[in-house]
Amino acid sequence: MYLRIALYYLLAVNLLTFISYGIDKWKARHNRWRVREAALLLLAALGGSIGALLAMRVFRHKTQHKKFRYGVPAILLVQLVVAVAYCYFRLQT
Repeated sequence: MYLRIALYYLLAVNLLTFISYGIDKWKARHNRWRVREAALLLLAALGGSIGALLAMRVFRHKTQHKKFRYGVPAILLVQLVVAVAYCYFRLQT
């Protein structure tokens, strides 16, 4: 049950992150009020790092900013390490 909830959460946050990056790219092209960089990075940190990476590739957005180019993959790496460690220790008990 918890696994299903976690998967739905990850799907939702990654979809929201992907859409947010797309909206920010659209706003950048149309000279509109932008989505804050901190909000985009927060979405990645809350579990949307895969959606952020996909959006960066699809929309070619935020790829020149070092905090996105290196920060988002670093966030994903930390999330993967935490997930693997959790699974490892969970299986040990």
